[in-house]
Amino acid sequence: MSATSAPVTGSQSGSIVTSGADAVQAIPATADLPKASEKALAYVQSLVPETDFKYVMFDDNLVTVSDTGKELGEFTVTIEPTKFRGQECFLIHANSHGAIDGVPCGTSITCHVSKNMETLEQNHHEYVKLENCPLDRKTIIIRQGDNYVINRVITQGEDVQRTSRSVSHDTMKGFISEGSNLLLHRIFIGKGLPEELHFISFDSETNLCPAIYRSLEERTQTIEGVELRVFGVERTINSNVDLPTTWQSYFLNDGHLSNRVQVGSPVTMKLQRIPTMIERDEEPPKPVFEKKELNWEEDMQMYSKFLDRKEELKNDHTVYMRHHPELKALLADFLQFLLLRKPDDVIAFAAEYFAAFSTTMPASTPYLASANATPFPNSRTNTQIDSLRAPTR
Repeated sequence: MSATSAPVTGSQSGSIVTSGADAVQAIPATADLPKASEKALAYVQSLVPETDFKYVMFDDNLVTVSDTGKELGEFTVTIEPTKFRGQECFLIHANSHGAIDGVPCGTSITCHVSKNMETLEQNHHEYVKLENCPLDRKTIIIRQGDNYVINRVITQGEDVQRTSRSVSHDTMKGFISEGSNLLLHRIFIGKGLPEELHFISFDSETNLCPAIYRSLEERTQTIEGVELRVFGVERTINSNVDLPTTWQSYFLNDGHLSNRVQVGSPVTMKLQRIPTMIERDEEPPKPVFEKKELNWEEDMQMYSKFLDRKEELKNDHTVYMRHHPELKALLADFLQFLLLRKPDDVIAFAAEYFAAFSTTMPASTPYLASANATPFPNSRTNTQIDSLRAPTR
């Protein structure tokens, strides 16, 4: 019984040294390694930590049952924020323990995943406590500089085998470990899985293989007598040395895992109790108002506000004029002068009239008006004034 697929040792990319009881063997690396698709890499790059990772930190608790309905064990997943080597990331714990046919077995995963879905370190431990020949497998993935180091220790009875290899970081671009896989599933439920995405992962022998994710049709699942809508994600590991392995996982709409099964396995992980639902901060829909013709004179409330505002402005203007009596005298003088002259261009006349009161206009001589020609030449009594205005030579 395994909580996830079992990445163990392999023979791809880099050098591998296998040490048994008496032998050390070097295995050459192979070429033509699989790569993640551009759409998959773009999906990871589009993740926004402040929004897409906001609702992924909670616990899942499921029970493991056989095809006959017998309870075999439990499966738990926790995701919480932490720091690893000074970098903000997520700490993922996954544990599956129980007994099949009376044989204790289980899997545990401890993984640090960065906010760009990069595995920083993962410890994967599997065990089967057979009476005559117990099996224990440990796989450790560590990011060291520009490489990943994959260490593996397999103990079967008294035989211990250790392997170690190094894989370049560029080769592992788009790699989804077992721990980051659990985080990615929760992101799919919140962000959506719009189409088939091709990442890379390990098969049971830690060979790099295509990991294909696709959405499943929605269905209903009954939990504690309540029928709930669940959303599915299918993950397939296409191994080059073994048959493909497929897992189907279903989730509630808040991301809680409700059902998980490896296709072909008689063991299923199910949610028995409805968890406390996670409330998401959803933006409320914007209200839509119908466009109506406005007739404020017929609207009693608006017409009342209009009268109040009119009276308020009227009182304010009256108070201002009371405090400035020169304004009334100035306007009266202007109107009297306007009606006396009756100019064709009232605006130009007003501009010329009020320009004399402007502080920005250049100062003029008080004798400027006497230099202008008189509009009443026939009424002039002093005929010598024009000769005095003539320029001297």
